[in-house]
Amino acid sequence: MVISLRKWLRSLKYLIAFIVLAYIMYRVLGLLEGYIFPMDKYRIPDGSAVKAFRSGTDGDSAVGVMSERLKLFFWYGE
Repeated sequence: MVISLRKWLRSLKYLIAFIVLAYIMYRVLGLLEGYIFPMDKYRIPDGSAVKAFRSGTDGDSAVGVMSERLKLFFWYGE
């Protein structure tokens, strides 16, 4: 069995290029992290915006709420 040094060096060159490009991509995404990911998505809204979240404290039974949620889930197909 003949081991070709040229093939190994070419493969090593592509492996090193891949690792370097992956590292560069990692660093670029690290720099853009503040823009891509919001700081606090659970903060209280500013201005006249309201937070659209129902806590379930309005007296509905848990079974009724769950059945409505399941009905909407299957109706929308999500």
